[in-house]
Amino acid sequence: MVERKMSMEDVLAKYRKGLVIVLTGDGKGKTTAALGQALRAIGHGMNVFMVQFMKGKKYGEVLAAEKYLPGLTIVRSGLDSFVMRGNPAPVDLELAQRGLDLAREALHSGKYQMVILDEVNVALDFELVSLSQVLDLIREKPPERDLLLTGRYAPEEVIALADTVSEVREIKHHYAKGVKEREGIEF
Repeated sequence: MVERKMSMEDVLAKYRKGLVIVLTGDGKGKTTAALGQALRAIGHGMNVFMVQFMKGKKYGEVLAAEKYLPGLTIVRSGLDSFVMRGNPAPVDLELAQRGLDLAREALHSGKYQMVILDEVNVALDFELVSLSQVLDLIREKPPERDLLLTGRYAPEEVIALADTVSEVREIKHHYAKGVKEREGIEF
């Protein structure tokens, strides 16, 4: 058998493995950290797709992306209301499934180099999407794509498949002092 020499592109592709990154924990800043990764990727000419599970409000990042960041597409896939843990409304289930379907399409479209599933771990915990669906999405990720999953309650199975896992731990939070949520901080 004749051994084929690797081209330069083959060698570079080997080292340009897309990563699975999980940002979890009970502290504030998981979505913010994912948006920092998105900003870094956009700075290098990449396109980023973010689906926000369980969020319906136009958070500041959505407004900024629409106005200033054409390389960042953010799709909200939830309502601006609370979801009942253990008894979600059919609309919550449908919106979460829509978000997962859009993320899968974005991963395979070739248009985006990074896909972020914001609050997907919470959607899993609230049983809006199934663990098997999320694990399948991670496993079918094209090798060159980066995939970020945020939200508290990251399942061990997701953590096991990840390349990088960071836990954001709450030490102190302004809510404990009675400071309400603020524009530009929480949303």
